[in-house]
Parts: sequence; C-alpha cells; structure tokens
Amino acid sequence: MSHNSFGHLLRFTTWGESHGPAIGAVVDGCPPGLSLSEADIQPWLDKRRPGQSKYTTQRQEPDQVRILSGVHEGQTTGTPISLMIENVDQRSKDYSDVARAYRPGHADYAYDAKYGLRDPRGGGRSSARETASRVAAGAVARLVIPQVRIRACLVELGGIAVDRSRFDDAEIDRNPFFCPDAQTAERWAETLDAARKAGSSLGAIVECTASGVPAGWGSPLYMKLDSQLASACMGINAVKGVEIGDGFAAARLTGETNADRMRPGADGPQFLSNHSGGTAGGISTGQPIVVRMALKPTSSILTPVETIDRAGEATEILTKGRHDPCVGIRAAPVMEAMVALVLADAALMHRGQTGR
Repeated sequence: MSHNSFGHLLRFTTWGESHGPAIGAVVDGCPPGLSLSEADIQPWLDKRRPGQSKYTTQRQEPDQVRILSGVHEGQTTGTPISLMIENVDQRSKDYSDVARAYRPGHADYAYDAKYGLRDPRGGGRSSARETASRVAAGAVARLVIPQVRIRACLVELGGIAVDRSRFDDAEIDRNPFFCPDAQTAERWAETLDAARKAGSSLGAIVECTASGVPAGWGSPLYMKLDSQLASACMGINAVKGVEIGDGFAAARLTGETNADRMRPGADGPQFLSNHSGGTAGGISTGQPIVVRMALKPTSSILTPVETIDRAGEATEILTKGRHDPCVGIRAAPVMEAMVALVLADAALMHRGQTGR
C-alpha cells in the first residue's frame, strides 16, 4: 500500500507531484445534496497560495481548482469528487544538483532508500506543494460540518511567541503571517528578513481552534478524536510535534490544576477551563477543540551543508530555487483543512453509529 489516502467514511486521496502537470484530490464519502462549486473551494486555496509576500516562496501558482466529477447542477451527488489544480510555474532546472546529492532534512535519501528512485524536481510527492490538494479537500469537508468554525494562526515563529493578552482574531487576516498579534507580527518580519538574507530559515508553531463541535464525536481507544487529529497534523510536511489542549505543559501540572472543572449550565455542563483541548477519553466534550503543531525550519536553504551524493561520497549542497523561509506561515490553511477533514469524518461516523 502506498498510503496516499486519509479518512474513513469521508476519505480523500491526493495525487500528483510538485513539478508534474497538475496535482489534485479525490474526495469519497461526501453526502449528496450539498451545494458545491469551485467558488466554495477557491478562497481557502487563495489563503495557502504561494507568492503573496516576500516571506513565502515566490513561485507564482494561481492554484485555480477545477471540479471534474461528483457534482451535478451545483450539488454533490454522493459519488467521488475529483479536484484538479494545474501546476503552471515549475522551474525544474533549479533541482539539477538535487538529482545528484541528498538534501539534509529532506526526504531525498529516505525516498531513494525505499523506492530505489525518486523525483528530484521540487521533491516530487514529498513537496509541500501537495498540501494544496489537502486544502481543496478540506473545503469540501467544511460543507459537511457548517456549524463548526475552524481557525488557525501562528503563535510562535523563530522562538518568538505572540502575546496572548493582545490576541486579536481579526488581525490574523491583516498580516502575511496569520498572526493574531500585530506587534509580534512586526517582530517576526524583522527576524524572518534577517534569516532569509542570511540564506537560512526558521521554524514555527501553528495553533488551530475548532468551535461549535458538539459533545460525543470520536470514539474510545483506537479511534480517539485526538489521535486522529494528531495523525492528520503529523502528516503535514515539516511537522515534528503535535499537542492537544495543554499538551506537554499538562505534565507539569497537578491533578487538581489540570482538571477541567464543571458546573451546571443551561445546556449541559459549564466548563471552567479547557486544559484537555476539547476532548476526554477520545471523545469531544463540546468545548473548543485546540490543537497545536510544531514545524521545523525549512530544509531548503542557501547555506551550504554537508551531505553525501548518490554514490555515497562526501559533498556539500545548497538548495537553489524558490522556497519558504518559514514553512509554518502557509501551514495555517493546511492545518485548518486537515482538522476539517477529521471532524467531518467524525461527524459522519457519529451519525452512522448513533443516528444523531
């Protein structure tokens, strides 16, 4: 199995390579009768689209999506929805050195070791270009759960965290970093400029909150909602860690501090805190789902680093081409998409098991 698919009742498969003619996704299991057009998908792709600021790759891809199947007269038919995004600005010549030597931090060596060959042009399937397909699929998933609001933002870049006291949801859409803190966004701009000019890169932490998720989604043990969310986020390029709720910080709390205490409420319990990130025993509690993921610094850098070539000889390599100095910036829309896909899948499974 090549494992290019994700999900259970709502399942999607992505296809294509960074420098191939196109990339895309096939979404299977979407309920019939939902209104769907390219206009419902395009705004989410536009958020992830490259070349929108000097802080992202300058590859100019319009990322225009086409719906090839699964929709008739503006409504989903219940059959597989095929989505295609053409690649129009490939520069494969930038990767001539990559064909001969392995880039540290990339999947070059690992792909060669597994398959005995690889596509060096932009990393092929291992490129973050593939995540555009996930964003398109995520737009379909959002239609399944219209009551849920999913919002991701950067909360740390290059070791500089946002000031939570200045957290402004509206600010996320006003700067190129998806940052909820205008003052911190200015600091990030200076820090990332310095790293970019030095031929280096920086890591980041992205946080996603899903509000409006009712209590009861997910399953105990092997299909826990938090484990599905963790799997979805860990599958995003460059992600090296995922937290639900307080995450690792919970290990430094006491039992009474970590407890999400409950009081009687008009429509069920009123929680006094959300250390658990909206899940308990693998099932949603009705509180906001809170997930964070840590992304390593971009491995494609202009600083020469030691490596070996395909013959096993020592050499150095620097990565030419157009790359994000911080992959975490454009990861926010991707994280939203993967969270949407997990939650839509959980909603359909809950309905299938309980009838609600």
